[in-house]
Amino acid sequence: MSEQKSIQAVEDEIVDEFSLFDSWDDKYEYIIDLGKKLPPLDEQYKKDENKVRGCQSTVWLVADYRDGKIFFKAESDAVIVKGLISMLIRVLSGHSPEEILEAKLGFIQQIGMTTHLAQTRSNGLLSMVKQMKNFALAYKLKNETATKS
Repeated sequence: MSEQKSIQAVEDEIVDEFSLFDSWDDKYEYIIDLGKKLPPLDEQYKKDENKVRGCQSTVWLVADYRDGKIFFKAESDAVIVKGLISMLIRVLSGHSPEEILEAKLGFIQQIGMTTHLAQTRSNGLLSMVKQMKNFALAYKLKNETATKS
């Protein structure tokens, strides 16, 4: 199995990809394309408890913990948001809770997301990051409790 890239390495890749586009229209097109590639979420996960709070559009986010790593799946009813969550999944999925909690996610600012997204979308993006970090924290605490008992 190939060695997984670090969170920072994946962030750098995304920054490089975005640097290829001159206009924000092109960047939005790219984000929408990323969203279209996101595998659909099983209907069973589209429940209220899996919704990300603080997002204007509906976003469902679920986390699966296997072999010390967290794997995320998500879907949204908004194409841009779907692209944003697909980038977050690409960066954070498959990493340990500790790595996810320590991730700075500077790529969001580097590619200009914080300045080009509408305030409501920006808040939604932060809510998605917060939710993913909350999952990581929960699994980390669960592990610590399990190892102590």
